[in-house]
Amino acid sequence: MFTQTDIIGTLGVGSILLAYFFNIFNFIPKEGKLFFLMNIIGAGLACYASFLINYWPFVILEGTWFLISVMGLLKTNKN
Repeated sequence: MFTQTDIIGTLGVGSILLAYFFNIFNFIPKEGKLFFLMNIIGAGLACYASFLINYWPFVILEGTWFLISVMGLLKTNKN
């Protein structure tokens, strides 16, 4: 059975992959707010799930992905 951490991580990774899929097939623009929001939510959840299981390489990876996505969203708000 799935644990709470599995569900959180799956939702996070799913959000990131869905944003990428939508972007590749031009359903959403790559510089659009929705793309960055999906990545922020996904990376935040995946980072948290990785933290819960003490898997630090992915805490760093997803934490970095989260910060870069926040910076991208802030950049879109300036334009």
